[in-house]
Amino acid sequence: MRFDTVPKPPAVEARPRDERGYPVPAITPWEAGQPQFALTDYERSAACARERLCSVCNTLMPRGPVWRVVGGAEAAAIGEALAAGRPYRNMAPTMEGPGHRACMLYAAMVCPYLARPNARRRVTADRSGAPDGLTAHVVRGAARGELGAVVGFADYEFAITPNRVLFRFVDPVEWLPHDTADDQLPNLRAELERIAQDR
Repeated sequence: MRFDTVPKPPAVEARPRDERGYPVPAITPWEAGQPQFALTDYERSAACARERLCSVCNTLMPRGPVWRVVGGAEAAAIGEALAAGRPYRNMAPTMEGPGHRACMLYAAMVCPYLARPNARRRVTADRSGAPDGLTAHVVRGAARGELGAVVGFADYEFAITPNRVLFRFVDPVEWLPHDTADDQLPNLRAELERIAQDR
């Protein structure tokens, strides 16, 4: 599905765009007037963490569940735990911030890396040059993996270090798996209808 045919949440519709028309997420840095989609802006990410702002649309997330897109082994582990009625808590932090349900469904569909199992990262996500377990999977050429999912969590925790903003997500409450993210289209449409009715 082409990115410009994916229905946009209202707050995403209002985001700045690149020259192709892609809405630019709130935590994406800009260099020389161009968004750097695979990277995360430290100050913007810290503001989103502190102020409970969606990392995609930069608007307030109400108290309650938050969402993120996961792939590969993490997506499978969450699905297995929920199916078995077991608790799941990944103690490993991530640099990927939370967002609204609609925003994360949308992001899963339009980000080439999140949308397809064989998609490869074009750039390494962390430019600090500090190799570690936190960013080893987000290097140029890495693939998402067999399974992707948009996952709702009861809440998130965060830490702001001198050079990174780290998130941990607690207590999954919803698991929406996909092979290719086009599978999420019915979920996105239903969520946008719910948002429209709540206005």
